[in-house]
Amino acid sequence: MSWLIYAILSAVFAALVSIFGKIGLQNVDSNTATAIRAVIMTIFLFGVVMFQGNLGKIPEIMEDRKALLFIVLSGVAGATSWIFYFLALKFGEVSQVAPIDKLSVVIAAVLAMFFLGEKISLMNGFGIALITIGVILTALS
Repeated sequence: MSWLIYAILSAVFAALVSIFGKIGLQNVDSNTATAIRAVIMTIFLFGVVMFQGNLGKIPEIMEDRKALLFIVLSGVAGATSWIFYFLALKFGEVSQVAPIDKLSVVIAAVLAMFFLGEKISLMNGFGIALITIGVILTALS
């Protein structure tokens, strides 16, 4: 069940991104702010990797072409997501933008079924449907 603890912590810190981002974007360009955020994340994450003693694993990952390709694609997708998320935060309310952003949960589940062959249980499907309904209700408010 450690995945659940990590997922909850992820949600808590993602919520803080929304709050801190909204406050920080009040009088600045959102793309520039996103770039600065990315640099801070890079420094922080390299610190984590160094603390864990995993800097030596970087060449191994760089040599694995498939892994590297999908890491690059994930990075580009993440950066693009941040650009649009911070633009939305700059012009919208956190209480509207953050829930709509969570439509990514629905999209990820559907893509995982098609591209990764993952199975969705009836309970998961019901939860995904509820998230979709919540997103629609949030967008309409």
